[in-house]
Amino acid sequence: MTTWTGLTPMARIEVVIDGEHVPTIRDLLLSSGATGYTALHGVSGFGHGGQHEGRLLFNDRNSLSLLISIIPIEQAQDLVAGIRRVLDTTHGVMFVSETHVSRPDYFTGPDATD
Repeated sequence: MTTWTGLTPMARIEVVIDGEHVPTIRDLLLSSGATGYTALHGVSGFGHGGQHEGRLLFNDRNSLSLLISIIPIEQAQDLVAGIRRVLDTTHGVMFVSETHVSRPDYFTGPDATD
């Protein structure tokens, strides 16, 4: 494993889900201590559900969305468990990977200590 000098290891959580479930995943991210997320709506691709077009028909609830968040590794386990419970009842996928960030204070709450 490479050691990245001056970078802090964190967990990167990515979830592709139907737009109607974005509020649920967003709430899980924020309640787990995530300080933010990036949402990409109108995601297209091919998978178990077949071809998905990136067009927004009438609103962002009628298409796939990708939510990405970075959190401290020690907070990832509970968040992953919560997202898995959502994915047990709907279509979607989750990717979890270790990443390294240059500004860890962006991804920790105001009362976190280093």
